[in-house]
Amino acid sequence: MHTKSQIRKIAFVGDYLPRKCGIATFTKDLFDAVVSQYADVQASVVAINDIEGGYAYPTEVRFEIQEQDVDSYQRAADFLNISNVDLVCVQHEFGIYGGAAGSHLLAMLRDLNMPIVPIFHTVLEQPNSDQRRVMQELVQIATRFSVMSKRAQSLLEKVYEVPGDRIDLIPHGIPDLPFTDSNFYKDQFGVEGKNVLLTFGLLSPNKGIEVVLDALPEILKDFPDTVYIIQGVTHPKLVRDHGESYRLGLERLAKDNGVEKHVIFYNRFVELEELKEFIAVTDIYITPYLTEAQSTSGTLAYCFGSGKVVVSTPYWHASELLAEGRGVLVPFGDSKAIAREVLALLRDDPRRLRMRKNAYIEGREMLWSNVAHRYMHCFEQARTERSPLNRKLFATKTLDQQLNDIPEIKLDHLRRLTDSTGILQHSLFTVPNYAHGYCTDDNARALILTLLLEELGHEHHVVRELTTTYTAFVSYAFDPATNRFKNFMSFDRTWLEEVGSEDSNGRALWALGVCVGRSPMSSLQALAGQLFDKALPQTSSFVAPRAWAFTLLGIHEYLRRLSGDRQANRIRKLLTSRLMKAYQSASGPDWSWFEDSLTYDNARLPHALILSGRWTNQPKVLAVGLKALEWLVEKQSAETGYFQPIGSDGFYPRDGVRARFDQQPIEAQATVAACLEAFQCTKDDLWFSHAFRAFEWFLGRNDLGTSLYDPHTGGCRDGLHVYRANQNQGAESTLAFLLSLTEMRMVQNMLTTFREPVSRGE
Repeated sequence: MHTKSQIRKIAFVGDYLPRKCGIATFTKDLFDAVVSQYADVQASVVAINDIEGGYAYPTEVRFEIQEQDVDSYQRAADFLNISNVDLVCVQHEFGIYGGAAGSHLLAMLRDLNMPIVPIFHTVLEQPNSDQRRVMQELVQIATRFSVMSKRAQSLLEKVYEVPGDRIDLIPHGIPDLPFTDSNFYKDQFGVEGKNVLLTFGLLSPNKGIEVVLDALPEILKDFPDTVYIIQGVTHPKLVRDHGESYRLGLERLAKDNGVEKHVIFYNRFVELEELKEFIAVTDIYITPYLTEAQSTSGTLAYCFGSGKVVVSTPYWHASELLAEGRGVLVPFGDSKAIAREVLALLRDDPRRLRMRKNAYIEGREMLWSNVAHRYMHCFEQARTERSPLNRKLFATKTLDQQLNDIPEIKLDHLRRLTDSTGILQHSLFTVPNYAHGYCTDDNARALILTLLLEELGHEHHVVRELTTTYTAFVSYAFDPATNRFKNFMSFDRTWLEEVGSEDSNGRALWALGVCVGRSPMSSLQALAGQLFDKALPQTSSFVAPRAWAFTLLGIHEYLRRLSGDRQANRIRKLLTSRLMKAYQSASGPDWSWFEDSLTYDNARLPHALILSGRWTNQPKVLAVGLKALEWLVEKQSAETGYFQPIGSDGFYPRDGVRARFDQQPIEAQATVAACLEAFQCTKDDLWFSHAFRAFEWFLGRNDLGTSLYDPHTGGCRDGLHVYRANQNQGAESTLAFLLSLTEMRMVQNMLTTFREPVSRGE
């Protein structure tokens, strides 16, 4: 049956087969359903690649986006606009698009000229700040929204303030399978005469399969002719980070429980036709997910709609679908409850048949043929309504235009300075200088850089290898006898001191905090978290304000992931108070600073207060941070407006003479980072301008008109002397430039994706 539609061209955006994930399967099924029901509609796909080279896509995939490349999202928008697409349907889940919480997607959506309908596969009740911001932007950009459960609809309305009349509740589609006896198919799998339990889908620890394996011994006591089929490959991202350790752990658990002969692992990603056979052979389908915050489950929809008995934990989708006796719900993580309910069902054939028939009848409304019509009705409404947002508001680029000509990130010199031990401190011109060995300060800075680069999606394998090297150095620098970090190491790997400076300990904690807060590797998070926990208490005795500031920056990063850590919160409060007291003691009418001199890495002090004040809701702390930074920026501005950092040849004592040279790259980098934080906090574009001015210092907008950045090596010269630049390209300077460039790139992505109007004082 073919139906007419006023819409002529639709583009579906999301993961797509043969990529192995549930979203890819959903997008393919929806595409096929629409095409089969609406012969006059031209449908195409924009696919998201998570690997270099993409996948061997079918012909309907007309454009490919590289997940972490924000420019490719903008190119996709150009392609869709040129193609005169009538409507774009976006599969939305935070994990499939690049940028903070998938914010790169916004770079494409903002530039589209047609209605946009996101299908939300997950709606979070408690989003973090990045996730909330992405959702708020989506609500402004999109025309209508589609969800697959009442719970998701309610959350859109209550948490994200989406008007109910803009939301369409459409169930997850399912294939049309006959209502058959499972025994008819069991000989194909060699399980004739057995009770078959099934779980299928990508394997990952949140699926709770261990709980079923723990329930099996009890089930087998009464029904020894039972097998449990676990169908599906390990989630590709889990494989990339941890290999097959999770699957092997499940196999070991089955053996330890003495049930290995009753468990069948099918380690394959199967296409729909083969999946139908797995469903057909099933007597009881089990979804033992471990958390409730799952608003959609395709595997649940498939099995329920096919008339299978389902035992499930009460995550949101299951609670709705299996209500009123259409299935059985058990508590999370409760193997005894699973065993009890499975046994009760196996003993009661009439109950199982009633449950199957009820599910099958209910599932007729979920057939893809019916679901396709409901989506097309949603699309037709979107076409007539258009977006409520005035798109002209975003037609003019503002701050992000300034970033178009900044250099590409080049890691050649960073890699040249790095050996198997860590990053060397100094160089002779561009040649590593072994005489001065290594230090924890630089390896901590390098570790922060690689973690930010990984978040940016830059050269994944190269960056991951460097991250491991720098983590190993910082870990080795930790002395469990003192719970402090050593700093200087000779080239022959001999430590040159028993205890490193307070500043080096603060920088090490900063790097470890970034590991915990940002690294996608759980093993790295665990190692960093353990070291952070042991080293943090020592900072209570520190007396150096910069060490307080570095530690506060690290605590902020650490609390991004572990916000409930009472020790970290207590020490943040303590060090914030100390910085505030230092400011109150030293500052005066003409001296808005924390000490009686401006020395090195100055902007870190107000940076720490801006972060702490903002995220602990202390307006006075935030105000002091912004005031001190504004004063510092003024002191570091030349008469003609360019950035002029405090020189290290004497610094700047109160009531004394300011040193103009030697100007150091770490001053520019600290100022870039602090001003960007102030910009993110206040939405005042003047702070962005200050950050950009400090960044331009590297590129030649300085006292000598000389570029510190070397485009041939990717390194940075060691500073400005009176008549020349220092031609050596050491670690501190190179890292200062690369950190500044990376942070500017991250803000460029933010401006490109969010691109909200910003005015001073807003």
